[in-house]
Amino acid sequence: MKKLFLLASAFVFTLAVSAQTKPEDLIKVNVESHDFGKVKQSVPVSYYFEIKNISDKPVVVENTWASCGCTTPEKIVEPIAPGATVKLKVDYNAAALGPINKDVFIKLAGIDQAKSVKITGEVLTAEAYEAYLKEKGKGGSIEKAPSKG
Repeated sequence: MKKLFLLASAFVFTLAVSAQTKPEDLIKVNVESHDFGKVKQSVPVSYYFEIKNISDKPVVVENTWASCGCTTPEKIVEPIAPGATVKLKVDYNAAALGPINKDVFIKLAGIDQAKSVKITGEVLTAEAYEAYLKEKGKGGSIEKAPSKG
């Protein structure tokens, strides 16, 4: 009898979990990850993620935050109308040398799970960045330098 009750409980729980709305049911982001490429230390960079409301009702962004203080997403204050697209500006301060691998979270009102997108890249010293640009100028196959907007 206990096994039957446990099995029935697990089935009901599975149905309840699968019925919950996910952020992907309401919004679509233009990219899941943005690569800044090579970035010069202490030169902040920004990227605008595009968020589209794919539902038939307005969507409210309750909060946006990042995995560390070096990354700052702007707050989206107005509801996103059905079919509309808004831009979420994410700034990275580029203070620390090394790889960039940060998560940015988008929390929608009424949805427990947050949507996650990433920024990646690499922060170089001023000298290493200048060497990178020189090598790139020689026709080397190095990726495009990041832009500020």
